Amino acid sequence: MSDEGNHQKIRSLYAADAEAAERALWGRRVDPFTRRGFLNRAGLAALGAALGATIPFAENMPGGLMPIAFAGPKAPQEIPGKHPGLRILNDRPINAETPAHLLDDLLTPASKLFVRNNGLPPATVDPKTWTLAIDGESAVKAAQFTLAELRSRFKQHTYRFVLECAGNGRSEFFPPAKGNQWSTGAVGCVEWTGVRLKDVLAAVGVKKDAVYVGYEGADVHLSGDPKKRPISRGVPIAKAMEEECLIAWSMNGAPIPALHGHPLRLVVPGYPGSCSGKWLTRLLVRDRVHDGTKMTGNAYRVPCEPVAPGAQVPKDKMCIIESMPTKSLITWPRSGIEHSLSKPLEIRGHAWSGQGKITGVTLSLDFGATWQSVQLGEPANRFAWQRFTGTVRLPKRGYYEIWARATDENGRAQPMVLPGWNPKGYLNNACHRVAIKAV
Repeated sequence: MSDEGNHQKIRSLYAADAEAAERALWGRRVDPFTRRGFLNRAGLAALGAALGATIPFAENMPGGLMPIAFAGPKAPQEIPGKHPGLRILNDRPINAETPAHLLDDLLTPASKLFVRNNGLPPATVDPKTWTLAIDGESAVKAAQFTLAELRSRFKQHTYRFVLECAGNGRSEFFPPAKGNQWSTGAVGCVEWTGVRLKDVLAAVGVKKDAVYVGYEGADVHLSGDPKKRPISRGVPIAKAMEEECLIAWSMNGAPIPALHGHPLRLVVPGYPGSCSGKWLTRLLVRDRVHDGTKMTGNAYRVPCEPVAPGAQVPKDKMCIIESMPTKSLITWPRSGIEHSLSKPLEIRGHAWSGQGKITGVTLSLDFGATWQSVQLGEPANRFAWQRFTGTVRLPKRGYYEIWARATDENGRAQPMVLPGWNPKGYLNNACHRVAIKAV
């Protein structure tokens, strides 16, 4: 069997039951308190043979955590206007992620930005006749604006924001969660130009009883039924009134691409990407929590309190996701490369949070036993990601994993491994890992 065939078998075993897979494959037992795994000589040799290298820090490997080298590449497929390296997870609607090594740019090009759609883009779009309606129980008056009126009537603003799907990292959860099995690539940082949502709402008037702002778009339900909406989410009124929330028509200095909401979309930084509605046609100022499609049930909700993996969680114990967690991504080196011991290994990446500025990033090459700080740049503005750079030296030949962990200004740090399980597989902000073979 080929290496990829063996790796596919290993992935399947880990997906079914990680600890059982380790017992069967390597004879490894896991300490229930420390979560460290214990390998005998034969098991260590078997694991090393599968990886193609010795493992200098094998004693620190967390139990039940599949070595990232086994993750394996997904076959890229081409999407018009997109980099050929994007990986399609679903083609109806189109959902595609970007491999970490293609996200090295400080400003993510449109061609490399992930795609997350719930429905089908509108068949025809004419920016000259496009309108945005604003109404709802808590709007003082109903109003309608053309794209030209938005541009001329309100002050324009440009910001760089991280856009990330709440399900980014879903593929690592066990028991598995249904939905697109994102790895790490449902994220990017792009530049948006538009007008502030708060300025447009002020022109319409907002009543004191306003609780939420919901959106509707022109995307088409997969069934083709015009009465059904693919998605209609919203945000609390306090979030809607933040300076950075935009009604945008430009991305990276050009009209927003078709797959990303042309000609108009909502941009709500720091919140799940699903709050940034595409093909925007309507805003509703609500006197209650918005109840549109994918605002009810378990959609974009996590347990209000931690639960055991696989638990059945009552609907009234599920809370709507708001701010996205602290996170980081190693963009260089590419996972799976070989590196000469004679040279230091350069590390680059980005860190971000929907809850505050990142104040530190650390790296580990011994499975989290020790950490070293790296240089961290400033964000272009609030909710933009920050570049980190550093170097590590690999002490001897063998298999390594470089782990990155970010901490924000409120002291919120990434967990080393999976955070609390939830039924929909949201908010995985575990340390990002890349595999390196020192030669």
